[in-house]
Amino acid sequence: MSNSSSISHFLLLSLAETRQLQLLHFCLFLGISLAALLANGLIISAVACGHHLHTPMFFFLLNLALTDLGCICTTVPKAMHNSLWDTRNISYAGCAAQLFCLLFFISAEYFLLTIMCYDRYVSICKPLHYGTLLGSRACAHMAAAAWASGFLNALLQTANTFSLPLCHGNVLGQFFCEIPQILKLSCSHSYVRKFGASAFTASLALGCFVFIVFSYVQIFRVVLRIPSEQGRHKAFSTCLPHLAVVSLFISTAVFSYLKPPSISSPSLDLSLSVLYSVVPPVLNPLIYSLRNQELKNALRNMMTLYFQKH
Repeated sequence: MSNSSSISHFLLLSLAETRQLQLLHFCLFLGISLAALLANGLIISAVACGHHLHTPMFFFLLNLALTDLGCICTTVPKAMHNSLWDTRNISYAGCAAQLFCLLFFISAEYFLLTIMCYDRYVSICKPLHYGTLLGSRACAHMAAAAWASGFLNALLQTANTFSLPLCHGNVLGQFFCEIPQILKLSCSHSYVRKFGASAFTASLALGCFVFIVFSYVQIFRVVLRIPSEQGRHKAFSTCLPHLAVVSLFISTAVFSYLKPPSISSPSLDLSLSVLYSVVPPVLNPLIYSLRNQELKNALRNMMTLYFQKH
């Protein structure tokens, strides 16, 4: 038996037992991380350099790309290191830092997705007030609020999790540090301490979810009343990428944390963790770039200029 003060490191889940599979996992993670870095980096560059993309929608998309980069850089490099060097160790401080950063970027992403929903709502339901409600100052304040809220939530969750006494070893059943796995090591019998912060975060997340659902109900009501088919198609084309990203993010995260214990298994937990922490940073830029003609044109022009100069 041990307590948290005597734990100097944790043991993460080993993704494979044989050396060949470990190297395969390293190569897969390397490919995923490079794809995420390239895709999100292109979106950030296109929005930053394309003056015609300096609109609220693309400003929030730039912020979303930054959170995706943060998520992928928080979990994947350590997994690649462990696979390459055949180790499972992560220091106590390193685990706390990884948990904080992951919660920070995931929380900020969720709040940004909520703000982006508001952007679509105002654009379609209140187009005459768009410039007033979503001016440059208002957008900056909303983005700052999303990042600040993510920071405070991550700080609260991390402090609460690592303040619990740990007496069930130091082995985590995941390839990165996450709250459910650390709580399994806790010997605290206080459910308020264990789940108080999580209940607060869940309430906040539920509020954002209700806002998103309500907004899209209003959006679809307005869009379906548009007389021209071309107008409806244009309106849907600006909403569907966001709706797809929100659905992917929420469904994988919710199922991962709220699935019944009877269907829980190490392989399922691992698959779900990859879906909500690794896959979205790769798919998000593809979903937005494939459905948005302005972004595709900006990326095409940027690549053309680059190759002309070189």
